[in-house]
Amino acid sequence: MKPDDSLFQQVQNRVSECLALAERHTGRRFDPPLVCFNQRGRIAGSAWLEQWELRFNPVLLTDNAHDFLSEIVPHEVAHLVVFALYGKVKPHGREWQAIMAEVFGLEPRTRHRLNTEKVAPVFSYDCGCRIHKLSLRRHNKVLRGQLRYQCLHCGQPLIRVKAPHKRKTT
Repeated sequence: MKPDDSLFQQVQNRVSECLALAERHTGRRFDPPLVCFNQRGRIAGSAWLEQWELRFNPVLLTDNAHDFLSEIVPHEVAHLVVFALYGKVKPHGREWQAIMAEVFGLEPRTRHRLNTEKVAPVFSYDCGCRIHKLSLRRHNKVLRGQLRYQCLHCGQPLIRVKAPHKRKTT
């Protein structure tokens, strides 16, 4: 499902708000970045520093608009601000953490907590002590016989949990 234009506009507006906060805090002016909605997979957003571009995942945005506006957008804008102020530094280093906390008043979390099953399916595997979720990439490697995984806790090999068959009712 594709977000409607008003949601795209809300993200654009939030990017502008975040840049204005950073400008007031740092005393520097920041050009508006190119904002795209072409991020794919589990990634909610990304900052392309040299291109001065932000990319957001339209599928995750549609299902998680509040999280995007409150956390994902400031997270990505912080990467651009840090790049403008300090150049290339650790992506989630102390400079980025300071922008997140001091400018945006947010906990500097490096990963989002959005449900990504819609954009990146997972496959259940059992070891005997717990169920493990493997990504599509890892699952395919198992199917092709390229890799075998084992549980880090009990050391047993992971065995695919077959989905239960749905019985036809007659």
